[in-house]
Amino acid sequence: MTTNNSMITNRLIKKRAKRTAKCNIFLACLFAAVVLVTQSFKQRQMTINENLLLKATQVVADSGHTEAVQHVRKSNHGKERKEQEYVPASTEDYIMNNFEKLGYHVANWKKAKGCPIWLDPEVSTQENYDNLQAFVKEIDAYSKALEGFNETVPNLVETVRRGGGSLDQKELCKAIRPHPDGIQALFPSKQLSLTPAGYVEPLLTPMRHPEFCTKGVNLHNLLRMDYLVHDFEQMCLNLKPHSKSILVDMGASLEFHGQSRFEPPIVTLLNSFEKFGFHFDHIYASEVKAFDSKKVFDDLLPEKYFASYHWMNTGVSADKESKLNILRSIVSKFGEDDFIVVKLDIDTSAIEVPLAQQLLEDDSINKLVDQFYFEHHVHMKEIKRCWGGSAQGSIQDSFELMNGLRKKGVAAHFWV
Repeated sequence: MTTNNSMITNRLIKKRAKRTAKCNIFLACLFAAVVLVTQSFKQRQMTINENLLLKATQVVADSGHTEAVQHVRKSNHGKERKEQEYVPASTEDYIMNNFEKLGYHVANWKKAKGCPIWLDPEVSTQENYDNLQAFVKEIDAYSKALEGFNETVPNLVETVRRGGGSLDQKELCKAIRPHPDGIQALFPSKQLSLTPAGYVEPLLTPMRHPEFCTKGVNLHNLLRMDYLVHDFEQMCLNLKPHSKSILVDMGASLEFHGQSRFEPPIVTLLNSFEKFGFHFDHIYASEVKAFDSKKVFDDLLPEKYFASYHWMNTGVSADKESKLNILRSIVSKFGEDDFIVVKLDIDTSAIEVPLAQQLLEDDSINKLVDQFYFEHHVHMKEIKRCWGGSAQGSIQDSFELMNGLRKKGVAAHFWV
């Protein structure tokens, strides 16, 4: 009996061993199949990703913004996505790499000229000259597109705070395009620079509208502001539900150099922002010239700004510890998600240049500023009559400052 039980047990053990072996073989085959399928899926996904990368690379290359390709590649490899890197237009890049050839490196009224690059292809290259000529025409088309934009746009900051209303934010922002295909469609020459705030005009001499060089060195062309490019769609997309909108105006005289026939540039800028839905919660205006407050509010300031306008009839300071240093005492009190515009034009290089340098060097402040406007008085022959004794430094100095700010994420523009 014991022998029979032993034999049965042995047979059972052998059968179980065979079943276990078969099961192990089956599991091994199943595992191998899963591995093959997974590898195939991963390979297919990598191919898809590479194809997407190639498409993105081609799009960027076609737009002339080759540096952005590296940014796309970084994102594809799973690294933390950074803000949009600054990508200058080729015309701006040419200047940044040819200061000495163009004579922009000298602080000399006779030698530093901003207009020849627009007038003679031999001053730079034929390709660069052709791009500049195309850009002049495109700026005109862009200006006409803005002028012809007649949609009624709500206060975007308030609308985003409320959740976008009947449209999601993407559709809300798309509705303010000056062209159905976006702002870049108005510039087929691809002569726009790219910042975190979207597309902007390239930094070019004469730091004014190019027709100051091509159609006449006169007061009208000197004071034109329609060379400034603003990507309102991207600015809108950057808004958050908790964003506040702030404008800081250093050099806030509402009497524009005694030229009553010209609208003050800051009012022109405000009107442009408002047309595309950007109304400011706060406008901090500092002006050193003594004004009768009654004249400011009765005669000069439009009533629609009364609720947001903070008039400070005092100058600003470049002292980083002074409460009159507005970058320290006002700008630094806001957050990265706020929409902050700063204009600096006090016609005193000893104060405004250090303030601009502070903005460039202090990352705790430049990370807060979205748009920056600065009339940098440097040695450039065509504007000697206006800047004269207030000029400090060379065209190169100004370009390195403004290009440096753009690399820090600030959409910096030359002011009038």
